[in-house]
Amino acid sequence: MLGIGLRVAGRVAGQRLSAAAEPPTATPTAGVQSSGSAPRSTIRSAARAQSNGSLARGISGFLKPFGRVGGKLWLEVTGVFFLLPVVVFVPNLWRLRASYGSGPDHRTFVASAIVVVVFLYLGVTSFWRARRK
Repeated sequence: MLGIGLRVAGRVAGQRLSAAAEPPTATPTAGVQSSGSAPRSTIRSAARAQSNGSLARGISGFLKPFGRVGGKLWLEVTGVFFLLPVVVFVPNLWRLRASYGSGPDHRTFVASAIVVVVFLYLGVTSFWRARRK
């Protein structure tokens, strides 16, 4: 289905570009221009600029849903990667829970707790943002 849509969009864009690139049918005489007409190069550049703008709007309109889905997917993937350190450090945190107040591994426990809290926050908020989109 995507291939058919691309072919149709390409055909429509090609037709619009070729129609915009055609010279106007009423041309002024060589060397003498009427006061109301613009030179042919100006008309062509204006038509080219207009067709490029419409082509850009068409492409951006076509790609907008893919960008939206891609943004959600990006947030979910980063959320998974933020949750990986949580999975790694939680067993260490559980093993060192006896050193909570004071003990030989108190610093390791505190560092593990900070890592778990920060990455848990980042992972959860990443999934929350993806859900809101």
